[in-house]
Amino acid sequence: MVVRSTSARRRGALAPDDGDTIRAAAELALGERLPLVLVLATSGADVSAGIASLHGWGGAARAVAACSGVVPVVAVVDGPAISGPALMLGMTDLVVMTPDAFAFVSGPAMVADFTGIDIGIHQLGGTAVHARASGLCAIEAANLDDALDHAAHLLSYLPAHTDELPPDIVVGDPADRATPELRQTIPARATSSYDVRSVASTLSDRDEDGPTFTELWARWSPQLVVGLGRVDGRPVGFLANQPQALAGTLDIAASQKGARFVRFCDAFNLPLVTLVDTPGFLPGKDLEWRGMIRHGAELAFAYAEATVPRVCLILRKAFGGAYIVMDSRGLGNDLCFAWPGAEIAVMGAEGAVQVLHRRSPVDEHAALRQEYAERFLTPWQAAERGFVDAVIDPADTRAVLSEALDVLGSRVERLPGRKHALGPL
Repeated sequence: MVVRSTSARRRGALAPDDGDTIRAAAELALGERLPLVLVLATSGADVSAGIASLHGWGGAARAVAACSGVVPVVAVVDGPAISGPALMLGMTDLVVMTPDAFAFVSGPAMVADFTGIDIGIHQLGGTAVHARASGLCAIEAANLDDALDHAAHLLSYLPAHTDELPPDIVVGDPADRATPELRQTIPARATSSYDVRSVASTLSDRDEDGPTFTELWARWSPQLVVGLGRVDGRPVGFLANQPQALAGTLDIAASQKGARFVRFCDAFNLPLVTLVDTPGFLPGKDLEWRGMIRHGAELAFAYAEATVPRVCLILRKAFGGAYIVMDSRGLGNDLCFAWPGAEIAVMGAEGAVQVLHRRSPVDEHAALRQEYAERFLTPWQAAERGFVDAVIDPADTRAVLSEALDVLGSRVERLPGRKHALGPL
């Protein structure tokens, strides 16, 4: 179901009837169990219509909210989205924006009056700003036609509604395709980085256009990569730490990004594949003051609440609290695998020696770090305790992942008997 708001009258200002049109479209999409696509270019509520235009917009927002988690809701923005329409973008599942798009609650004039700072519309709320800083824009498109193509592509991974499974397709890429290139992924030096998107692309099916992995929110909090792909024709959601950005550490934005994506996949029955390589949470006074505890808990809560099949793969580092929130066995993952070089521990060797041997002579620390690494920084202790199901050859990863998803495809979902949870927001 597609509804457009692109009227040239008063820059697309929404009259009460326009709000009713959007409300009716959302109600129809919900009733017929069809995805809803909003194409917006509007300056907001029609001032000349008075409070009635606000009432109509409120009814539209309520109808869109009712669709949330039941049918996919995608917004395409190709012009202004101001005030009420801007808030509605935050209620959708995915937002695609063109270079002509901009969105904000309070415009440049109000910002200048209140703060004394002069700023342009695209500096305040342009596509680049929402792709990089606010996290509103999931996909940046070249133009309106490209944006609509992106919307259609994203919907191809999703079911029409939450009571259906995502559509499988035949791509001709063998499920047991060997991935020997992954043996070279992890650098020899522990402090060196690599692009985790290459791992997600290698594990995903390949069609005539290349890997089926599609990254979302690519420029927002780049230390966490999220995206949609296919494994043996089955749509899955990938969530991975990105060592190329802040060493893959988690901060507030990364936690929000991950939690949002986990809840999105859980709502539309997409199995989750989590690729772990993180040394922990990013330390900082400002982060703690801004609510690192509360926002970090969002990611843990989203995983703990998810009922879709969940496979965790530890590529390299998995330390401390970040190990826990990246879909650990304690949070309820269904299967957990690790590569042979994985380091799973409370902390790295440097920090552990500082804690355990702080009174030891400095010249002994190198040997102590080596001893700690050999004893604790391996996947074998976790495997012995049942926290890792198998240590696997990177070359076998796609075959193991495909088999795991096949096994988990028949699992029975058990939903909690409550109105809704009071998770951290």
